[in-house]
Amino acid sequence: MPHDHSHHHHDHPHDHDVHAPINESHGARSDSILLERALRELLIEKGVFTPADVQRQIELTESRDPELGAKVVAHAWTDAAYKAWLLRDAKPAIETYLGIDLNLTPELVVVENSRERHHVICCTLCSCYPRAILGIPPAWYKSLEYRSRVVIEPRAVLAEFGTRLADDVEIRVVDSTADMRYMVLPMRPRYTENMSEAELVGVITRDSMIGVSVLAERPQ
Repeated sequence: MPHDHSHHHHDHPHDHDVHAPINESHGARSDSILLERALRELLIEKGVFTPADVQRQIELTESRDPELGAKVVAHAWTDAAYKAWLLRDAKPAIETYLGIDLNLTPELVVVENSRERHHVICCTLCSCYPRAILGIPPAWYKSLEYRSRVVIEPRAVLAEFGTRLADDVEIRVVDSTADMRYMVLPMRPRYTENMSEAELVGVITRDSMIGVSVLAERPQ
């Protein structure tokens, strides 16, 4: 049952994207909350940004949802040249296609699942997540149980999500960092061959873009 844990060093503690204030609902420690608040107030006082800037960024972050990622996946499924670009240089490919600014987002890598290799995303030290294209991470993604277990027993964790892979499928656990985010390009189900790009968006799930699930081979 082969699997690989692709780990990248975390340079510093982090519980959130650099442009989103910490709050207790994200599971931040109280001392981290106080530090973030003090730093934010200092930067506002120094004129680096304004409270309105902070609020706009919060609203922008909260407006993002997995449909953005699903649109990217659907387009990659239907345009081979775009898929190659996405896998080679995801950030500009996503910015160009979606027409969004990812300047404040860490580097982004898209990894492709296949019948031989399955990627699953985690962040072992906190909850780094591609919020710009998938929205707010689910609670289980931030949980200590998921973060600690998926790198040790990925096949068992995937089975708990209902994802049972053949023994000869290589599982790669990809660890996000403060400087790097990951998204999975899931396999396209065979039954979607004649679907339009817009119809494909409705097939793609958030969990398939994290890698804890695979898309059903027949309509649900």
